[in-house]
Amino acid sequence: MAKNEENLLEDGEEQEGAMSFLQHLEELRWRFLYAIIGILIGTIVTWIFIDFLVDSILLLPAKRADIHLQNLRPFGQLFLFMQIAIIGGIVLSIPNIFYQMWKFISPALKQSEKKYISLIVVFSTICFLSGVAFAYFIMLPLTLKFAGEFGSAEIENNFAIAEYFSIIISVMLGAAVVFELPMLSFLLSKIGILTPQIMRKYRKHSIITILILAAILTPGTDPVAQVLLAIPLALLYEISIYVSKVFSKKKKTEEDE
Repeated sequence: MAKNEENLLEDGEEQEGAMSFLQHLEELRWRFLYAIIGILIGTIVTWIFIDFLVDSILLLPAKRADIHLQNLRPFGQLFLFMQIAIIGGIVLSIPNIFYQMWKFISPALKQSEKKYISLIVVFSTICFLSGVAFAYFIMLPLTLKFAGEFGSAEIENNFAIAEYFSIIISVMLGAAVVFELPMLSFLLSKIGILTPQIMRKYRKHSIITILILAAILTPGTDPVAQVLLAIPLALLYEISIYVSKVFSKKKKTEEDE
């Protein structure tokens, strides 16, 4: 009897917490607005420190690889700085973006699952920043060194500044997105779409996909950079299998209860 009353109470709470389609759209609009506000604040903060960011951080890999950069467009540096400020604003507001995303998803979660939102935001941010750090400290130095030294000694390798920043930003953001694989595995496992059995079954296919993805994310033809990205991708895939296994068991246990 008590158990039936608890079930009725839970059903009532779910009905009260149910949202219509228009309410979901309204919630999505506000979450998107909060994310945009966070990006704008992050962009302003980045612009305040733009000179330090460009000279001491983003140009450092080029200096270490002894690469000479040049601007080839009128107002090219102005537009470039604006682009860097916006991307920096996105990176700085990543915790807020993840938080707004998970708050939008939270109505579909059970009460016992909502308590994990803060931890999910923290670990999602850590995964993202780990990808950025891995690309900056490991992938970019080797990639730029290969690009600067490859070719005939009679041809001077001078890089356009726009192309240089396109390479480093794409590599860092690409690695950051890839490092979110364990969190994606967690989400799909909680929903019930992904299981460790499926991931093990398609492990060989995933390795081929990882090698292709590594080749796409590493500009040029530097095999060292491709291998450097492929190794953590393979490790992240194995970690994702473990994550899927743990949370698939928890989901099954909760359903049985």
